[in-house]
Amino acid sequence: MNFFSKTNLTFLIITTTIVAGLNTFYPIDGYKSTKISRLARLEKIKNDSTQTLNLPKGALLPLNCIELQLTKRKDDSVNTILIEDKAFAEKLKKVIPSGNYSLTVLDMTNPDDLKYAEHKESTGYQPGSVGKLAVVTALFTQLQNICPQSWDARTALLKNKRVRAGDWAVYDHHTVPIYDIEKDKLTKRQVKTDDVFSLYEWIDHTMSVSNNGAASVVWREALLMAAFQGEYEYLTQEKIDAYFKDTPKKELTLLANKIVNEPLRKIGITKDEWRLGSFFTSGANKFVGDIGGSIGTPLGLMKYLVSLEQGNLIDAQSSLEIKRLMYMTDRRIRYAYSPKIRDAAVYFKSGSLYSCDRSNGKTCGEYAGNVYNYMNSVAIVEHPNGKKYMVCLMTNVLNKNSAYDHQALAGRIDEVIQKESI
Repeated sequence: MNFFSKTNLTFLIITTTIVAGLNTFYPIDGYKSTKISRLARLEKIKNDSTQTLNLPKGALLPLNCIELQLTKRKDDSVNTILIEDKAFAEKLKKVIPSGNYSLTVLDMTNPDDLKYAEHKESTGYQPGSVGKLAVVTALFTQLQNICPQSWDARTALLKNKRVRAGDWAVYDHHTVPIYDIEKDKLTKRQVKTDDVFSLYEWIDHTMSVSNNGAASVVWREALLMAAFQGEYEYLTQEKIDAYFKDTPKKELTLLANKIVNEPLRKIGITKDEWRLGSFFTSGANKFVGDIGGSIGTPLGLMKYLVSLEQGNLIDAQSSLEIKRLMYMTDRRIRYAYSPKIRDAAVYFKSGSLYSCDRSNGKTCGEYAGNVYNYMNSVAIVEHPNGKKYMVCLMTNVLNKNSAYDHQALAGRIDEVIQKESI
């Protein structure tokens, strides 16, 4: 996806969650297992009695407290789980605003008595940065293909394999956090072509600050894994450059599209329910083309979350690790900002995409497009009182930043679920 303009018509494509640097994911005690450097800083602050992280209670869970919630329903098909509970649906529909709001909700407080509701669940939206979940899933799928028998070998590759950004990472004006452990210095800046990070850190940049360049790098590495299989770990930059130079663009495009969408098809998500058609940066488009456009629906996204919680997204270990990568450990935004879920653990991905037409004096603002104005969120919410549920919300409300409305709707949905018996 690119940023471009035409006479009297400016398209503003925003696929980040919000101002870069505000949101961080992955449990704070995860540095030892991932070597994601910014986690070392968060853990240091947490353990220093003279400093404070100023985080919600729900953001402080350690690794061993993050669990998959539907593993006892592992053998159930997604379609048998997502059968609407009419009474539950009626209660939820009373709190949904009119207009272009589409959502799915699954109360999984009691895995033996799931309650599901849907509203315009098959309406298609441009998924924006929510699509980065598909990219991360593609990489974990290829990791399993390379090391099917050893989770430790996969995580070792994530920690130790360091890759260069290259042109794929540009252009994205949003910054990434870079922490120098020895100097105890945090820097936030744009990704440069000569930046080198571990695979884990590129994934973290993709999820935590929704960096477009990082997402393109992660997708590229999944492509390389598919192309080179067991050779991937030992690839040199020279061999990588030669591969992209010598391989026809059409062939690269077909492979890139296949690896990012095939894992979604395997868990029952159709191409009209969720697909990803293009990379997130113009630099990547020098090498790989677009196919079919990108689309998402609340139903497709809910199928993804259900498979994740079942442990059926690739395998149980991959499902749990992707859930950890979705865990919010810093300032919350949009849907996740609701005070009603402040003390809850929240696993979250948000994205937006808007377009402005300022011809003939028309007005348009940031996150308030007048041509289209997509704002999307997927959230897994787990309260200390045992209430657990998932929401996939997609909207297209023109001329208005819908962030507050998403926050308000989150509170109303939470109230409905809190009133349901356990």
